[in-house]
Amino acid sequence: MHRTSGLVLHPTSLPGRYGIGDFGPTAFQFIDFLVAARQQRWQILPLGPTSYGDSPYQCLSAMAGNPLLLSPEMLLQRGYVSAADLADLPDFPQDKVDYCAVRAWKSPLLQRAFARFQAKLQADAQDANPGADAREFAAFCSQHAFWLDDFASFCAIKQQQQGQAWQHWPTELRQRQPQALASWQADHADAINYHRFIQFEFFRQWAALKRYANQRGIRIIGDLPIFVALDSADVWANQDLFELDGDGNAIVVAGVPPDYFSATGQRWGNPLYRWQRMAQDNYGWWQQRLKLLAGQVDCMRIDHFCGFENYWAIPGSEATAVNGRWIKGPGQHFFDTIKQHLGQLDIIAEDLGILTPEVVALRENSGLPGMRVLHYAFGSGNDNPYLPHHYVEHCVAYTGTHDNNTTRGWFRSMAQHERDHLQHYFGRGFDEGSISFEMTRAVWHSKANTVLIPLQDALNLDERARMNYPGSMEGNWAWRYRSEQLTPQLGQQLAGLNAESGRE
Repeated sequence: MHRTSGLVLHPTSLPGRYGIGDFGPTAFQFIDFLVAARQQRWQILPLGPTSYGDSPYQCLSAMAGNPLLLSPEMLLQRGYVSAADLADLPDFPQDKVDYCAVRAWKSPLLQRAFARFQAKLQADAQDANPGADAREFAAFCSQHAFWLDDFASFCAIKQQQQGQAWQHWPTELRQRQPQALASWQADHADAINYHRFIQFEFFRQWAALKRYANQRGIRIIGDLPIFVALDSADVWANQDLFELDGDGNAIVVAGVPPDYFSATGQRWGNPLYRWQRMAQDNYGWWQQRLKLLAGQVDCMRIDHFCGFENYWAIPGSEATAVNGRWIKGPGQHFFDTIKQHLGQLDIIAEDLGILTPEVVALRENSGLPGMRVLHYAFGSGNDNPYLPHHYVEHCVAYTGTHDNNTTRGWFRSMAQHERDHLQHYFGRGFDEGSISFEMTRAVWHSKANTVLIPLQDALNLDERARMNYPGSMEGNWAWRYRSEQLTPQLGQQLAGLNAESGRE
């Protein structure tokens, strides 16, 4: 297998005029930078439509895309918005995402785009030969009906209900009573079609960006959270697949017990699956989800892979994750079934945390590479599996991930015994100016076939550029870089690392 390398960057962190990174010109420019820097991988976070907290790991759908990632420039090229629509912009901050401000500006823009799209379809309908947009839209809606119809209805009802979680909707809609739901859908066809159009354009823009990346030798690594949000179209449309009570509330929720990140653990709040029920149709919902993502990316990271072996179940009434219990997951049967129906998918197992022999066996028997994170290597002795000399070829190595501090911030906050171990291990001292490059170099020279670093580490940024603080609902997912930070010198530095470490 080739030794490859790349950068971790969520599209929201791309620069641009419109308050948030998107699938427009700067995304294509980032791919050009990867090529110039001789990188081959671009890893992203989940692309789903975010909700409260703006976390890509708590989305309104496990299938749909985030409307905020749509490029206004590409909508302009399609003729769905005008230059005047894009002329009067708010004073968006350049180095972070103000999600409230972005939504306030972008939502009306997308409504105008839909109105023009509808007018175009109506004009086409009077022609015996409908235009390409009409044909493509009809084909998209047909191909994606298995999730799109429920998602579009979910979003339209949610909007009518002032954003309330579906558990608080009128009983007939919450319970999806067929006659009442069909009647509501007939009365709100335009509102539902708006969300179909947004997803049509999202998939079209993303496909163009991925095609450009692949043509230039860049493979995209996507991200699939093991759990889905309680307030999501997936749970509303498939209530029998989740551990819910009669009102749609979660009986037990997902999380992890007290750990490195939190003394009270992490109560994620996601409803847990009824795995035995899912197994009855060979995990059909999972097959659809995995197949859809496999068509969007070249490889996928499954977040919290350990949960397929066993998972921490917290009573829904508990405020923290302290009082939970371990429950066995579907294990090897799940992966064998998926392989039987979908073939061998290109998957990275996020196996961080409590790595039991059973989790290791599941990962190895499934043929999946695990992850190694250098930030976890120091302070506990030379048998620590995250030290570079323990890496194996069949793994994916990182300095840190989106859940970690930046390497410069990590170095600043290290305990003295960790810093002593770090400097003893490498046989020399470090400072803030060199730490990110030296940690990157250590990962690049390891045995791992694939190595990745967050762009923040390539730029040697401190904790102010951190992407996520696990366990905290504030200050996350907002960081953006500026175009001028991707210098030719930075590209040459990364290319030089590849040359000296034999990565192609």
